[in-house]
Amino acid sequence: MAFAGSKASLQTVPNVDLTRYVGRWYEIARYPAWFEKDCASDVTATYTALSGGKIEVLNECRQADGQVKRSKGTARVVDKRTNAKLKVTFFWPFSGNYWIIDLAPDYSYAVVGEPIANISGYSAVLLSSPNQSMGKSLPASANWGTIRPD
Repeated sequence: MAFAGSKASLQTVPNVDLTRYVGRWYEIARYPAWFEKDCASDVTATYTALSGGKIEVLNECRQADGQVKRSKGTARVVDKRTNAKLKVTFFWPFSGNYWIIDLAPDYSYAVVGEPIANISGYSAVLLSSPNQSMGKSLPASANWGTIRPD
């Protein structure tokens, strides 16, 4: 997948209630990113509110050999009007974009990604429950049209 158009063409959701967004999310689809190259299955992201408005990020996955890989970082909101644009840092001083481009009204699914397609490009579809039915949870959305297969 790649994001169509320029950085400005990718739209985020109008508002994210971060108190509802924190918690564990289960990845069901992704554009392969270099930092997930060893992930074979069971990809999760756990977000925990920290003091000062930051968010702890814990990414976990199961590798092909059965070992669990963990990466811990922090996120900060860069668009306080919407809370939909964040910067995530796993290795200081480097950070990456994390934009919430689609979000179910009940926070059952989210589509996240970067505003530009580049070597570190990232996009994923996340569910808030591991046993959720995709058919019930993932309706067609106008924002999904900004992501296209290569």
